[in-house]
Amino acid sequence: MSTSAARRNRPLLDHMHPLVYAALFGLLLWFILSIWEFAGDGYADYLLAIVSGFVFVAAALPGILWWLWWKNRRPDAAQGESESLRAWAAGELDTWQDRVKGTNAAIEMLLPIAAIAFGMTVLGIVFHFTARGAV
Repeated sequence: MSTSAARRNRPLLDHMHPLVYAALFGLLLWFILSIWEFAGDGYADYLLAIVSGFVFVAAALPGILWWLWWKNRRPDAAQGESESLRAWAAGELDTWQDRVKGTNAAIEMLLPIAAIAFGMTVLGIVFHFTARGAV
């Protein structure tokens, strides 16, 4: 089968899979926990609480909107509930700019926050080891 024929046979998607959103919120939680590695004196704790609040609100607003949509969706719109992650990832996601493969869309969505969360974790570990060595 040619490449263009295989591309034509992929299902066209207009939504992200719920597990991708769950992974995004998990990475945001990891980021919030990783920035608290830098807590130490009173000033840092105060600023970290403010940053954590901003990140929480930025994550909670889309979560609340999704929950409201989920509770008020049409009864005949149950097709997305039975869709597996593998089937979703094999399809093409239709964005307002282009069509991208589902796997690529998930990676492009999760990679920035994953890099920040993992990077902050590594920086926090290095910070703890160097702070103890400096005393």
